[in-house]
Amino acid sequence: MPEITIEDRGPVRWLTLNRPEVMNAITSEMLDLLNTELKKADDDRDVRVLVITGAGRGFCTGLDLKQAAAGEGIGGSGLANAGARHYSTREICTVTLQRMDKPVIAAINGPAAGYGLDLSLGCDIRIMSDAAVLMPGFAKMGVIPESGGTWYLPRLLGWAKACEVSMLGENLSAEQSEGYGLVNKAVPHEEFEAVVEDWANRIAANAPLAIQEMKRLFRHGLTQDFESHSHHVLMSVLNLFKSEDFKEGVQSFVTRRKPEFKGK
Repeated sequence: MPEITIEDRGPVRWLTLNRPEVMNAITSEMLDLLNTELKKADDDRDVRVLVITGAGRGFCTGLDLKQAAAGEGIGGSGLANAGARHYSTREICTVTLQRMDKPVIAAINGPAAGYGLDLSLGCDIRIMSDAAVLMPGFAKMGVIPESGGTWYLPRLLGWAKACEVSMLGENLSAEQSEGYGLVNKAVPHEEFEAVVEDWANRIAANAPLAIQEMKRLFRHGLTQDFESHSHHVLMSVLNLFKSEDFKEGVQSFVTRRKPEFKGK
């Protein structure tokens, strides 16, 4: 079986980490494949929303420790050789994720630890099953959130809460994660996939050019002052006014019908 499976459900593409026997622990080969599939989804005009989830009981329990113990892969003995080589000579998967313009939903179906936690933090929206748990136990393993967590956590939680979560390293239930603002919604497991599909389909039904431009502007706004950002927003709005999607949005509103956006 492929270590990542791809399924298109209309305009929503599902990428599933597919090593259920090891709770979808990540290998360097999987990272290369995931990086490639993220780019493909971002470039595919037929894909409006991407969902990342895990097969079986886990979302992703981080880097494959058996591979690391054997001196192989990203966490091998390894780090000065295999690990550093990965980051210096290949594109970093979580950087590709952060650059994407298509909206990405993390469907956290089970435990998310280490790299798996960082991967979910890099997604735009996180929906979490009540059977799942977030495991920020980096300090207990003698490492740090190496794939985006040190950047995302203070922005999502604020400085003090990010320190609490990462330095205590204690597991967080779905209810706690929602309360902290780490996930958008905690869902009973039996309703989980239906809720993810509902959110993804509702986003996909909206104007894709506007959705993608929102995401670009959110990203740029993290490093811009307000005045510069406002000029950037104005130019984007003027371009969107010229789109067929904007005309469709106006016409559908006036005629009180459901819009059919084409991404043009």
